[in-house]
Amino acid sequence: MAFPDIQSFVRLLEDRGELVRVSTPVSRELEITEIADRLVKAGGPAVLFENVRGSEFPLAIGLLGTRERVALSLGVSDLDDLAAKVRHLIDLKGSGGLMGMLGNLPKLRDAMNLPPRRVKAAPVQEVVWRGDEVDLGKLPILKCWPLDGGPFVTLPLVITNDPETGERNMGMYRMQVMSKNTTGMHWQRHKTGTRHLEKAKKKGERLEVAVAIGGDPALIYAATAPLPPIPGLNEFALAGYLRGERYPVVKGVTVDLEVPANAEFILEGYVDPNEPWVEEGPFGDHTGFYTLPDQYPLFHVTAVTMRKNPVYPATIVGRPPMEDAYLIEASERLFLPAAQTILPEIVDYHMPPAGVAHNLVVVSIKKEFPGQAYKVANGLFGLGQMMFAKVIVVVDEDVKVNDMDAVWKEVTQKAVPGRDTLTGRGPTDVLDHSSRGWGYGGKLIIDATTKRPEEIGSPKSSRDEQAQDTALDIFLPSAETDLPAFEGVLAQRQTDDGYWIVVLNKRRAGQSRELAEAFARHSAADGVRHLLICDEETDVNDLNDVWWTILNNIDPERDVWTVPDAGGGLLAWDGARKLHSEGFVREWPPKIVMDRAVRERVDALWHVYGLPEQGR
Repeated sequence: MAFPDIQSFVRLLEDRGELVRVSTPVSRELEITEIADRLVKAGGPAVLFENVRGSEFPLAIGLLGTRERVALSLGVSDLDDLAAKVRHLIDLKGSGGLMGMLGNLPKLRDAMNLPPRRVKAAPVQEVVWRGDEVDLGKLPILKCWPLDGGPFVTLPLVITNDPETGERNMGMYRMQVMSKNTTGMHWQRHKTGTRHLEKAKKKGERLEVAVAIGGDPALIYAATAPLPPIPGLNEFALAGYLRGERYPVVKGVTVDLEVPANAEFILEGYVDPNEPWVEEGPFGDHTGFYTLPDQYPLFHVTAVTMRKNPVYPATIVGRPPMEDAYLIEASERLFLPAAQTILPEIVDYHMPPAGVAHNLVVVSIKKEFPGQAYKVANGLFGLGQMMFAKVIVVVDEDVKVNDMDAVWKEVTQKAVPGRDTLTGRGPTDVLDHSSRGWGYGGKLIIDATTKRPEEIGSPKSSRDEQAQDTALDIFLPSAETDLPAFEGVLAQRQTDDGYWIVVLNKRRAGQSRELAEAFARHSAADGVRHLLICDEETDVNDLNDVWWTILNNIDPERDVWTVPDAGGGLLAWDGARKLHSEGFVREWPPKIVMDRAVRERVDALWHVYGLPEQGR
C-alpha cells in the first residue's frame, strides 16, 4: 500500500485508534518531548498537536513509534516480510532457458519502480517563501532536551547531488536552527553529504541542498536506511520499490535538485564549503547521552516551499527504546537477505535497542567448522555501516537473536572469557563518546556458539569426530547475596545466569581494575563469568539500563579484559565514566534527563491534553 503523503498516514492511524489529537496549547520547548517520550516507551499512540505555541502549523510525532506502525507504513503486515520482499527481488534466475528468464519478469517489473518520476506541479510548492520571507521560527521546530543548544529539525530528509557524478543522496542529519534562515548541517565524517561538500570545495562552488520535511513514510524510512554505494540505487529508488510505484519528484524552485513532490515543507538553499564552520550542539542524541558541541557547516535557507495546509512531522531521540529503534529493526529485516548473500551461514541478526544500533549486534549462524564465528563477525565489520559495530555476539542457529535473556545466557554458558573473546580495532561512530579516539576505537567479538573440539583445545578434530566435544564448557552459574564492599560501590547484585552488576562512583585512575581484581578473588565470583561495572546513574535492577550504560561507556580494547587469576575466568567490563587521570582526554557527556519542572507540568496537564492513561 502506497501512501500519497504523511497526512494520509496520519488519517489512517487516527481511523485505527492509533493517533490522538491534542487541541490544548502546548510548548515546543521540552513539553512535546516529554509527552512523546512517555508514549513511545509505553507503546502508546502517535499524537497530532494542533496548537503549538508560536506556530500556526500542527505537529505530528510518534507516527512510527511501534513495530506494527512501521510495518503498516511500509506496506507489509510484519517487518519480517521485508526480508522476503527483498529476497524475492534479488533472487533472479539466470538459467532454465526462455521460461527461466520469463520467470524474472515480475521481479523486473518491481525493479521498474525504482527510478523516481518527474512531475511538473506539486502540492509541496503551493506556497513559497523567498528571501526575507523565510523565517524558520514560524515552524514548530522542537527544542527536545534541557541541555540542547537550541531547536533542532529532527526528521529532515537532506538532499544533495554529487558534484562530479550527479548521483543523488538523501540522508537524515539533524539541523540546529541558528537564525531565521540558517541551520547547522550535521554531516559527520563518514556521511555522503560530507563527501559531496568536499567535492564542491575542490570545484570551487557552493553545494546546493534541499531539505524535505514530510513525504510519505516509505521515504522517511528510506532516508535512514544504510544503502550500499551502488550507482543508481538511492533513497528515492528504495522508497519507490517499497511503495510499489515510482516516487514523484519535482524540480526545486530555487535549486537544481529534485525534491519529493508529496512533502509537507521543502527548505531550499546551499552550503558554502569555504565558509567557516559554526559550533553546533549540544544535542540529546539517539545514544541517550548528549553529543557535545562541535564544528559543522552552515546551511543557508534561500526559500521555503510548502503545502497550503501542511503538517510538521517530528521525532525525538534519547534513551532507548525510542521511535528510531523500530526504523533500525526495519533496516535489519530489509538488509538481512543481502548480508546472507555475502555470508550465507547467517541465520538472523539483531541490533537491540540497548545497543543504540551500532554498539551491539547479535548474529546467529549455521556453524559447520571451527572459527566460523570469527569469520562471520569480521565479515560483518566489513559491511557498510556495520563497520561502526562495537560488540558482536555470535550464537547458534537455534537461538532467537531478539531474546536478549536467552542470548546473555548463551554467552555465559558457551563463551569462556579469554578463550572465546577477541578484541580488535576499527572505525567507530563519531557519536561514540567512549572510544579511544574520535571515530576510532576497540571492537569485541564474543563467540557464544557450541564449540568444536579444536576450539577448546581438545586433541580430537572436527574432521575425525563429527560429534561436538563440549565437555570442558560446562558452567554452573550461581547468585550470591553476601557481596563484598569496595571503595565507591553504591549498589551491586548478581544474576542467576552468571553476571555480577556493580554501580561504581569512580573517582580515581585504576579504581575499576582494583575492584575487578578484588572481586575476582572473592568466593562470590565462583558462579560468575562477567563483571559489569556501571556508572553511578545506573539501576542494577534494570538490565536494559545496565547494558545500555555498559555498551555506551566502553572501548572494548581498553575497558573489557579477562581478570588474571580468576578461577573459572572472569570478563570485566568497565562501563564507569572515564577520567582525565586515566588518560581519557575528551569531555565526558551527561546522560539525557528531562527537567523535573517539565515532568511535573506534563503530569498536571496529562488529562487536560486528553492523552491516554498508559503514558502517564
